[in-house]
Amino acid sequence: MDLVVQSPDELLAAVPHVLGFKPEESIILVPFGPGLPITRVDLPKTARDRDEVWDAIGDVYGRHAQPGARVGIVCITEDRRNAELASQHLSTHLDTVGITTHLRLWADGERWREFNTGATGLQTQATAERIATKTVLTGAVQPAANRASLAASLVGDREPLAQVLPEARAAAVTRSPSAERDWALDRLEQFHADGNRLTDVDGVRLLVALETISTRDALWEDMSTQNTPSHIALWTDLTRRAPDEVRAAPASMLGFASWLRGDGARAWCALDQVPPDRPHSMAAIVASALQNGLHPREWERHQAQMREISSEFDESFVPKPPGHHNQRDAPRAQPATDRHAPGR
Repeated sequence: MDLVVQSPDELLAAVPHVLGFKPEESIILVPFGPGLPITRVDLPKTARDRDEVWDAIGDVYGRHAQPGARVGIVCITEDRRNAELASQHLSTHLDTVGITTHLRLWADGERWREFNTGATGLQTQATAERIATKTVLTGAVQPAANRASLAASLVGDREPLAQVLPEARAAAVTRSPSAERDWALDRLEQFHADGNRLTDVDGVRLLVALETISTRDALWEDMSTQNTPSHIALWTDLTRRAPDEVRAAPASMLGFASWLRGDGARAWCALDQVPPDRPHSMAAIVASALQNGLHPREWERHQAQMREISSEFDESFVPKPPGHHNQRDAPRAQPATDRHAPGR
């Protein structure tokens, strides 16, 4: 989703639509031009936190920086003084890798101030509604109220599938892996066509089939930039409904589909749904793409390389709990990162 903004008020109204949720106590790096990631970080509170934030994101920005690269720094907080310190710290370090800070913007939900020029203004409801209308017309999902609510949206009633899981496992033993793979592909094609929610029987059968790597890879390879909305709908539903025993695979599939569509916040929330005692190698690949700021459009170019990398990851990968991993969110127009504050 590309949004053209012409004022600080419009930029502030657009940020939630780009991230996928309304940021709170955050600092966001917004590129002006292609190539650089959009990064959201929990607003660092101390000098040590500010150093740790740069340590976490500096390599990515240094790697993607091109001549003439520019970013804007947006701070969402009531603490204007801390916003000024944090934005100046990032601006200084960005300059060392050849990236100019085009603006340093602070906002508290009502007012904004641009630190570079001293300009001030108000955040208006009219602007917020106008930007929201533009995104609705593109078919984009409206942003969640906050990151926590986005994560909560991936948790549903898991008992119905848990009850039919033993029967599904018993039935799977009587079928060949190739037959299950063919069935899974046919069921996926049917979902692409009608979008109807899978029954408990079909849902749990698909989850069991995903435990076979060849079936998982066949469904994974079906993903493209054209059908990601359908994949996101399917894997969101199954992640919500899957009991712990079979949730790692759909959560990883959702993470990849979300990254491919450019919704990195949802991708990280999906990885958080991988149960700690049910690690999954595909989750490591998604995390690597997010952490390294890999742009979704580069997937075809890197697909063969990433598949090689997948063989190097064992099943010991476990996404760290929320608040501890270096999250890298990829919104809809550019690669992006999302990171909680150090030490939280």
